[in-house]
Amino acid sequence: MLRVLLFQPFTIPSASMEPNLYEGDYIVVSKWNYGYSRHSLPWSPPLFEGRIFGSQPDRGDVVVFKLPQDNRTDYIKRVIGLPGDRVQMIGGQLHINGVAVENVPAGSLRIDGPFGPMDAAQVDETLPEGRTFRIQDFGRGFDLDDTQVFEVPEGYYFMMGDNRDNSIDSRADVGLVPEENLVGKAQIVLFSWEPGASLWNPVSWFANLRPSRFFNGLN
Repeated sequence: MLRVLLFQPFTIPSASMEPNLYEGDYIVVSKWNYGYSRHSLPWSPPLFEGRIFGSQPDRGDVVVFKLPQDNRTDYIKRVIGLPGDRVQMIGGQLHINGVAVENVPAGSLRIDGPFGPMDAAQVDETLPEGRTFRIQDFGRGFDLDDTQVFEVPEGYYFMMGDNRDNSIDSRADVGLVPEENLVGKAQIVLFSWEPGASLWNPVSWFANLRPSRFFNGLN
């Protein structure tokens, strides 16, 4: 009952939410924020449609949802577009309702990118409501740096990864996410392992721990 109604743990499987979530982070998702749908239950049984006690997520929330294509695979992204919004990428910069979103450079890091080690720009992005978070960008010329205008209809949301050039999200294969597919809001990183830790090898747990990420809240 706790898992269904209150909290559910998830492990981050990829780099699509860097620099805020890393592969190997073990997070807790709260279930009550947006109400409950069939996807709140294990295996998403078709017991009812829509949401009970439904509430709209805020722009900028980090959300776990079921992939619309199969209603089974868990994805985690950030809510960027709300119902009625128009979202577009132009030259690598996010535009919402025709206005460029404010961003401020915050340095760079040398990290593993989609094509090997690359310099990644760290950018503080501020959404129209004033919420600021850090994103990661590998520069211009990537496939999703320029997109069409996406119009978000009622009952749907537009999701994007914080690792803008290394994320499968609503700009391409994921598409718009129905409100019924929302599972919950990501709240905190409980603990974290570097890739390479194995559940069946306890020695690897300690060798690959990332203590600096323990109990990090999510913005």
